Amino acid sequence: MSPIPNVTLNNGVEMPQLGFGVFQVPDEETTTAVGNALQAGYRSIDTAAIYGNERGVGRAIAESGIARDDLFITTKLWNEDQGYDATLAAFDASLDKLGLDYVDLYLIHWPAPARDLYVDTYRAFEKILAEGRTRAIGVSNFQVDHLRRLMESTGVTPVVNQVELHPGLQQNELRSYHKQHGIATEAWSPLAQGAVLGDRAVVDLAATYGVSPAQIVLRWHLQIGNIVIPKSVTPERIRQNLDVFGFELTDADLRALAGLDRGLRTGPDPDAFN
Repeated sequence: MSPIPNVTLNNGVEMPQLGFGVFQVPDEETTTAVGNALQAGYRSIDTAAIYGNERGVGRAIAESGIARDDLFITTKLWNEDQGYDATLAAFDASLDKLGLDYVDLYLIHWPAPARDLYVDTYRAFEKILAEGRTRAIGVSNFQVDHLRRLMESTGVTPVVNQVELHPGLQQNELRSYHKQHGIATEAWSPLAQGAVLGDRAVVDLAATYGVSPAQIVLRWHLQIGNIVIPKSVTPERIRQNLDVFGFELTDADLRALAGLDRGLRTGPDPDAFN
């Protein structure tokens, strides 16, 4: 199995392009799932305060014996904790649960526009970054208008915007904006919770290459430049999701998959979710 390539973020920090997500994994199952992922070769783990499993991630890290410098750990601030002082307190709580001295990437989980706190929140993120308690700061689920306001207000460009992205929701306008401003695109729900795996183009390509439909979609993400964090609790699926470096999609394959874009959201609308 080929090594996982790194993406260099706009502050020079390197982040694995393929990581492991733990959304909807109960804390008591998270330690085993993350342990299996680390054993399989993943080195980037993505969690969030609202997932309720930061402790499980921390236990897996502690039990793995892997050097901290070899890992890339992301967590996220929940909506109710936005605001300058609340953010600083919430970050302390996340670090405590993870059992770490620092995280590699800290994200605002949602813009929560009705709360109108994400600019003040990001200023707290800048303080955390300056203190060396995170190596990079970014956002999640931000639309172009949210990004533009954040950057104009703070003068700081997020390193990453983690958004719902898969063949059914390709986010072309947002990805174009990211590219213009040096923001890395990270995909959550990269398989649309399975909703795109039965699409004819995906199924046909899986048959052509002798791989699973999920492997086709993950390979598509990598080739169009996305950072991707598939989730599974099944050891075989965890390994399979990592085994996507032994084949390459052609330009014709990529065009076929581009035709699957249909505005399919599996999660909330970032403009309305608060």
